[in-house]
Amino acid sequence: MPVERLKETPSQTGGPYVHIGTLPAFAGLDIRTQEKPHILTGPGERIRITGLVLDGSGHPVKDALLELWQADANGRHDAPDFFGWGRAAASSETGEWVFETIRPGAVPWRDGTLQAPHVSLLIFARGINIHLHTRLYFPEDAALHAEDAVLRGIEQAGRRATLVAEDGGRAEGMRHYRLTIRLQGEGETVFLDM
Repeated sequence: MPVERLKETPSQTGGPYVHIGTLPAFAGLDIRTQEKPHILTGPGERIRITGLVLDGSGHPVKDALLELWQADANGRHDAPDFFGWGRAAASSETGEWVFETIRPGAVPWRDGTLQAPHVSLLIFARGINIHLHTRLYFPEDAALHAEDAVLRGIEQAGRRATLVAEDGGRAEGMRHYRLTIRLQGEGETVFLDM
């Protein structure tokens, strides 16, 4: 008996309903309202990271959802006192997203060399079929950027700057950083396939 092959269905995007299952309180549902997955706690220097996701015409993507993955202050991903994962939704009014976390330490690369301190960001939004993966590096680590295997792997050296956050100074007892993620067009952010 021959095997019947079904037609492939069109791919689907991550929105516009991704918030309902992943951040129900943000989506207006009255469950899990106590959760604050955009605030990561653990020992180390407290920092705040804010930013925007911009579409190809420069407009904020107001339904973007971001996940953050990072090491602890000592560069460990397996620390018992730091989970290293967070989730934040862009504001439906301004498009701005925010994480409060700790400054990560340098993490070893596959060959044992150290990567510059960074956080990994995954972006989900309407119109994006598979999440986008990028990184945020800290501007005060410029000397370490030159040795970072991921940054060195970006052939167009000028595009590396799309992964380096702006220093927003200190306020509210913590250092602030800002990253604008451009999905396409001039100044497009470098996205990684890792």
